[in-house]
Amino acid sequence: MTREKTLRERAVRLLAGREHSRLELERKLAPFSASPEELAALLDELIRSRLLSDDRYAEARGHALSRRFGSVRIAHELKQQGVTAEPLERAVEAARSNELERARELWRKRFGALAHTAPERAKQMRFLQNRGFTMDVIRSVVRGVDGNDAS
Repeated sequence: MTREKTLRERAVRLLAGREHSRLELERKLAPFSASPEELAALLDELIRSRLLSDDRYAEARGHALSRRFGSVRIAHELKQQGVTAEPLERAVEAARSNELERARELWRKRFGALAHTAPERAKQMRFLQNRGFTMDVIRSVVRGVDGNDAS
């Protein structure tokens, strides 16, 4: 009983700090759990009481990641945390809604001007690709398409 209470207290303390996915919370609590069954029961109870929600986690984490990353990277990060298909797709769709603008802003902060040589263009493209933007978005940004960057 005491162990369960302390395990639940740990879970609630973690959730009070920020949203967690079920998998992420399970990983953090596993070392303190007497058995996998005990942990699974606690996580199920937290979901029933709406303290734990993959939907809320995906929305919050997707929004936080969208400041610096594209939809491909956001999808990868959420999958790594065990977010299921539906909440993951909603978070990725939300990120896609303004992906071109976010990519342009990151590119503008980093480079500020269109590349004049192939190696410069490749460097700019790699930067955006590493941030998880789609190739269509990357090409539009680097070429200055639909922006004020073209001369």
